[in-house]
Amino acid sequence: MKSSNTHKGAAILIIGFSAIFLIIAGRFIYIQSTAEIEGVNLNEWAEEVRTSSYSLDAKRGNIYDKNGMVLAYDRPTYKMYAIVDPSYSRSEDDPAHVTDPEKTASALAPILDMEQSEIEERIVEAQEAGRFQVEFGNKGRELSQDVKDQIEALKLSGINFDEEAKRYYPNGTFASHIIGFARTEEGHITGVTGVEKQMEEYLREKKGQISYERDKYGSKLLNPNEVLTEPDDGENVHLTIDQKIQTFLEDAMATVDEQYEPEKIMAAVLDADTGQVLALGNRPSYNPNDLGEVQNWYNDIISDSFEPGSTMKMFTWAAAIEEGVYNGDASFKSGSYEVSGTKIHDHKPEGWGEITYDEGFERSSNVAASILGYEKLGPEKFRDYLSEFHLDEKSGIDLPGEGAGKLLYKYPIEKVTTTFGQGSTTTPMQLLTAATAIANDGKMMQPYTLSKITSSETGEIIKEKKPEVIDEPISPETASRMRDLLKRVVSGEHGTGKPFELSDYSMGGKTGTAQIPKEGGGYLTGKENHIFSFLGMAPVEDPELIMYVAVKQPKLDVTETGSEPVSHIVKSVMENSLHYLNINPDQSTDTKVKELEMKDYAGKKTEKVKKELEEEFDNVTVVGKGKEVVKTIPEPGTKVLSDQRIIVITDEPAMPDITGWSLRDVQKLAEHFELQVETMGNGYVVKQNLEKGSKLNKGGYLVVELSPPQ
Repeated sequence: MKSSNTHKGAAILIIGFSAIFLIIAGRFIYIQSTAEIEGVNLNEWAEEVRTSSYSLDAKRGNIYDKNGMVLAYDRPTYKMYAIVDPSYSRSEDDPAHVTDPEKTASALAPILDMEQSEIEERIVEAQEAGRFQVEFGNKGRELSQDVKDQIEALKLSGINFDEEAKRYYPNGTFASHIIGFARTEEGHITGVTGVEKQMEEYLREKKGQISYERDKYGSKLLNPNEVLTEPDDGENVHLTIDQKIQTFLEDAMATVDEQYEPEKIMAAVLDADTGQVLALGNRPSYNPNDLGEVQNWYNDIISDSFEPGSTMKMFTWAAAIEEGVYNGDASFKSGSYEVSGTKIHDHKPEGWGEITYDEGFERSSNVAASILGYEKLGPEKFRDYLSEFHLDEKSGIDLPGEGAGKLLYKYPIEKVTTTFGQGSTTTPMQLLTAATAIANDGKMMQPYTLSKITSSETGEIIKEKKPEVIDEPISPETASRMRDLLKRVVSGEHGTGKPFELSDYSMGGKTGTAQIPKEGGGYLTGKENHIFSFLGMAPVEDPELIMYVAVKQPKLDVTETGSEPVSHIVKSVMENSLHYLNINPDQSTDTKVKELEMKDYAGKKTEKVKKELEEEFDNVTVVGKGKEVVKTIPEPGTKVLSDQRIIVITDEPAMPDITGWSLRDVQKLAEHFELQVETMGNGYVVKQNLEKGSKLNKGGYLVVELSPPQ
């Protein structure tokens, strides 16, 4: 018979378990009725767990040139990742995760240019850590379509790809300082420099999003509660840049950059009537597709201010003419001019005696500029005209990073030196803007690079830029008279701009030779230590194009002047551009200098090659009596002017007669045959130690005597 204590214990246990049951059951009933635990709504939590959300890519707007050529667009790339969670696979026969890390790593290593051990280690570590997937760093990102296809062809389980857009510039360095570049930041492509930055508001895309409920394998449920937000592509930006003219400029700058190795080149071409920037470039430049070794971020032609030199004189003369104080036939004593005890000199210190002010402009006389600005106009009135030409403010061009020069105009000497472009500084774009008034009958035009913005969906014009007159500092009569003077600089008897004369079009312009300040005061010395420039327009009677080119510290031969690298760019770009624009030639000269591309003549018959080259080039020299051509200098593919020397190396080379050759041509020949060159004198070759027809020995000495041209 059970004791009463046993019955009591059992009763207590029954009551206890009943209480616990009631509490648990009550809790379940509460959860079932409220669907909530500790403030967490279970329905919402379950929905969140089984809901997948993905962003939907949108495209950044494209950038086009004025003729519709694409300059920047989003190119798809791919990010590779590996799923390592076995639960993602529905069956062993068709796995959706990485089942063999060693085999997978071995197959991927040569394609990704990674060590097999590194790939395998990443996969194994992720598996051991219980992670769902693993990525492969930079080597697994920005993969091309070809690489993706190559990997997919391996049929590796668990290897997947996400598409990522990357900004791409199909022409590389082409107009890179205008276009700028954009990079991916926080999932968006964002403009950093140039038009990419300036037009971020319009170019920027807005990603969409999609969310839906799915099972553990990622498949949508029958009722997925899908929510979709559509992506919004950025708008398209159209530039004023003309691909053809920009190409002329890029090619010419590349040639000068290679041949003269200058510190800098700055150049731009404007439409004289509208202010549209048709081409703009700098050297050093950069490739926005490869930002590993960028030598120069800055758009120097709008940001770099320096003493403009004699290009400033066109505005001094224009101001004097407009103010009615100019008499071009009046004479002055050239050579030197004194102000407040300080003497300034012409570039020919002794001057040219008594000459007229018109001739003074041709000869680029500092003394004439000083008298016109300081005496005829007076410092206050001349300062007013500097403001009228906007030389004391930014041009307002629609590109980021524009700078402005500084007018030094406190002391008498500063007021004098400003008249001929020394002391005070400007940017090239300030000079170009001011020059539009001379080219455009007194109307100064706003320079701009952004033509219009269009919808990426419909092509509808959202915003369009129109030409804008920003000032009228001079009259049409003054502008016409100035163009006549600028023409005399290029084609006149005493003109300093003769190297800039075109074959088919009249050119007017002004050369500049700016000194470079050095630390501690004063200026650098030496022929090469200048910024050589030219600001001109053509055809001069009714200009279509305005062009500015500056070349800083080029490496010059003893016989070369600073105008030579500058004129190569100006002549090549202006002549080709005017023909491309179908502008009727307004002049013709007997000798036309053309830009040609060297063909590959290696292996061809010497006589045939010589005959063909002489039809195109003025100076062709055959080295040796061999019957077959081994090489030409310059090399195939090089852009060459028709008046440059072409050297044809035959299979039986011998020393040619180099009388009349420039030192640069001699050095090209010597470099090919590894000759040591010794020179005596300056100028062009008049004597050589190796006789014509003698054998050329590697490492031998070539001694030449040079003399200036008569």
